[in-house]
Amino acid sequence: MPLKEVFAPHLNQTVKMGRRHPVAVGPRLFLRKYLRLEAPPAPPSCDYSKPALSVLDKIYLNNKLGDCVIAAGYHVVGVATGNAGDLFKATNHQLIADYSAIGGYVPGDPSTDNGCDEVTALNYWTEHGFADKTKDLGWLVVDPSKRQEICAAQYLFENLFFGMDLPNEWVSPMPNASGFTWDAAGPPVQANGHCVAGVGYNANGVIIDTWGMLGTLTWKAIAQYCASSNGGGLYVILTPDQLKKGQAKAPNGIDWTTLIQDFDAMGGNVKPPPPQPGPGPKPSPGSKA
Repeated sequence: MPLKEVFAPHLNQTVKMGRRHPVAVGPRLFLRKYLRLEAPPAPPSCDYSKPALSVLDKIYLNNKLGDCVIAAGYHVVGVATGNAGDLFKATNHQLIADYSAIGGYVPGDPSTDNGCDEVTALNYWTEHGFADKTKDLGWLVVDPSKRQEICAAQYLFENLFFGMDLPNEWVSPMPNASGFTWDAAGPPVQANGHCVAGVGYNANGVIIDTWGMLGTLTWKAIAQYCASSNGGGLYVILTPDQLKKGQAKAPNGIDWTTLIQDFDAMGGNVKPPPPQPGPGPKPSPGSKA
């Protein structure tokens, strides 16, 4: 079945809806397992988009191919590398190579342009890495109904990875510029399957990047369209640099040791977190502190 196309006014051309429902099976790790009850709440807002804007404004071939999952993955890479001071921009050749490996696309054969699903892509990038040689340590499932958990994932690891069936109201009409808001609307439509990257959040919801635009996905919309019962999914990707940053931001907020052990049990080879400094010895009576 050909992928659905919708007209994007800001591009003056159509874009393709290419996200499929995940069919990959295997162990899944859930972020809530590792969040400690005493963890301090994430700040009220964060935004990691600025150092990566020249990547986030790229549609990454999603106007020609149903590669939204691949595009979203490389928007995540752009945010991670941009905030590390070494921005990576994927080439068309690199995007097509991943789309071929993950979705079975054969360049020049439109019949093989059938989209792909985010879980297969996440598993592939964990095993093989991205084109910039970054190899995922793994990925975690985030509960779309838990705002605090979503904020913790975005704040600590600088990314969220959304798989959704969009309601018709979001694509008819399509957004025509950055600053749009996707709020809870009609029912999810499987033919509107799409994947987007989260780059920050505020009181209204998560800041997302899609089709070269930045918009807001409201908290209510996330809970509705990312729910597994509606065919959706919400994930966070962990690279070595993001793990290191997360440990620095919340050294005691996540059970890092167990998380790393679980990644290793699934075939990883993750360095253990550095020991956290203790309170130190108390000064003896009469001595200077």
